[in-house]
Amino acid sequence: MGDFFQNGTITTLQDFGERRYEDLEREMIELSKRRNMVLLLPALYSEFETPAMDRIINELKEIPYLYKIVLGLDKATKEQFEDVKRRMSVIPTQVDVLWNDGPNMEQMYNEVLDAGFSSIHIRGKGRNVWMCLGYILADPDAYAIAIHDCDIVDYKKDMVGKLFYSVVHPALDFEFNKGYYARVNQGLNGRATRLFYTPLIRSLEKVIGDNKYLDYMDSFRYSLSGEFAFIRSLARGIRVSPTWGLEVSTLSEVYDHTSIHRICQTEIADSYEHKHQELSTSEANQGISKMSNDIAQTIFRILSQQGIVFSEATFKSLISTYVNEAIKIITKYNAVSKINGLEYNRGKEIAAVESFAKVLNRSYKEFLNDPLGVPSLSSWVTVRGVIPDFGEKLVEAVEKDNHT
Repeated sequence: MGDFFQNGTITTLQDFGERRYEDLEREMIELSKRRNMVLLLPALYSEFETPAMDRIINELKEIPYLYKIVLGLDKATKEQFEDVKRRMSVIPTQVDVLWNDGPNMEQMYNEVLDAGFSSIHIRGKGRNVWMCLGYILADPDAYAIAIHDCDIVDYKKDMVGKLFYSVVHPALDFEFNKGYYARVNQGLNGRATRLFYTPLIRSLEKVIGDNKYLDYMDSFRYSLSGEFAFIRSLARGIRVSPTWGLEVSTLSEVYDHTSIHRICQTEIADSYEHKHQELSTSEANQGISKMSNDIAQTIFRILSQQGIVFSEATFKSLISTYVNEAIKIITKYNAVSKINGLEYNRGKEIAAVESFAKVLNRSYKEFLNDPLGVPSLSSWVTVRGVIPDFGEKLVEAVEKDNHT
């Protein structure tokens, strides 16, 4: 049973657990007659070798209101691409697969690179999502786009309806919806959010003072979730980060391109389980360490673009404040775990905070050395301004890769 409390600067849409899925589905079918919904799935081929993807496909088979599904496939051979098409063909909805390793798609990436756009060579979820957005936006009938990861172990079809609902309902006025949920099994998961992101944002508020952007970023219950939905007019104007800072940079782009009154977050699941990243300070470019480093630098750069001046002294104060905030929040999570009968290892939590503090120490030095960092992938408005017929070429390239 969710609560109905509203805090922060955005609207929170909780799930009280009272509505039957069949009722939601009937309403989504009616809404789909007026506004076409496209589900974007960024995936690695390796994810098709897991039980999670089998469950996702089985659930997607039962969704009757989607206009189409666009799956961006990374790191796949020709044989693996054909295998994915075969497996997705059981879904009644139209499924378009973008084979990022295909020869015609490679030509499209090269064309954007030759036109002078940055970061095209950086492979990952960000680039995959970005190219899929370009493909979807080439269809003028696509109204809303929802994105979720492909490693969700306990995936349920109602997640999709809850992502789309607030941005397609004519009685609501939202352009962007962020999905949130609890990461709980025998204990509390989501260390990057609980022990790094949240205390970092609150520490920045203490160090630099009141800031509307930080208030906004602190309003999300799960800022680092990979599930969100937005309307096409918003999607075409935002830039996409090619780094692990994708989710944070997307929230920041949305903040710049629409009103906070048109942004909401929705509880899309009681619980949510996906693959875990390892936390290691010895491997700076892997797992949660890499993710946290990219997230921190993304936030530092966005604040600096707002005119916030950072110095080495500022960052040393920030790290000290962060550790203090994180230790205080550990006490809260310990209490939450105890009342719910969950396993909680305070020593491991403190060790994680110490590791994150080392990540922060590395992040600020890298930021001061290179304040601009890795450029985001340009908005599709900008790309189409330079290459007016790129959308049509992209659709043709996808068709060629699918039929050769």
